[in-house]
Amino acid sequence: MSIWMAAFLGLVQGVSEFLPISSSGHLSIFQNLFNLQYAEDEHLLFDVLLHIGTLAAVFVFYWRDIRSMVVDSVSFIAGNTRDSGEEGRLKPAVRLVFLIVVATLPLFLILPFNDAIGELAKNTPFISFALIVTGVLIYISGKLTEGRKNEKTATLLDAVIVGCGQAVATIPGVSRSGTTITVGLAMGFKREFAVRFSFLMSIPAILGSALLTFVKALTSGSVVWANVPAYLVGMLVAGAVGYLSLVLLKKLVLSGNAFSKFAYYCWGAGVASLILSIILE
Repeated sequence: MSIWMAAFLGLVQGVSEFLPISSSGHLSIFQNLFNLQYAEDEHLLFDVLLHIGTLAAVFVFYWRDIRSMVVDSVSFIAGNTRDSGEEGRLKPAVRLVFLIVVATLPLFLILPFNDAIGELAKNTPFISFALIVTGVLIYISGKLTEGRKNEKTATLLDAVIVGCGQAVATIPGVSRSGTTITVGLAMGFKREFAVRFSFLMSIPAILGSALLTFVKALTSGSVVWANVPAYLVGMLVAGAVGYLSLVLLKKLVLSGNAFSKFAYYCWGAGVASLILSIILE
């Protein structure tokens, strides 16, 4: 893999991982069109590094929240379980940790279907239709009224339902951010909290997926170590572009209907990729 190709795929990952246009769908489409199939195991390590790059962007962007979650969780374990301002309540950061843990549980239901989902990544027409469905979900988000729930008031059931949205979004072409933010808004989340919860809950999901893929890459014995410098360039590009995408997405969601405009892009990308898959078949 050339450095330019790695940088290009890093750009695609950084933009599509956080914007509601499906990173897995876009990467799969480009891999199929350029005959860079990850299923052949050669570029599995690159896949891991791309996700590490975007995960680093989440840590930088939400560093204050992550730090509070760690500090307050340690305090909780030590026995200081109450919020100093609200007697009888857990600290907001501790509640947020519980909500994220619960929201991650539905992903375990997907594990038996990992291989089948991986096969879908080779099916460009399926991904095209999935992008169109993503567009419908995002369009719906613009019709939803902003709620009032945040980490202090969201329930465990809310977290489970948003987590189910994240599980469905493991399908290539279905946007994780678009689905979870839309479901969060439907559950009555404040717009800012819907975005924040969507990306904070992505941390264990991305870490788990990256770990499984890393093990598979090493055990396959097919890693081309000469490509690692190019892979690292792709990772850095993915991280830098991912951070900028987070900044943009937060502004768009808070602005209201601007977020739902991504529906038109998803519809266009879905139709275009479907036409290309037919022409190039």
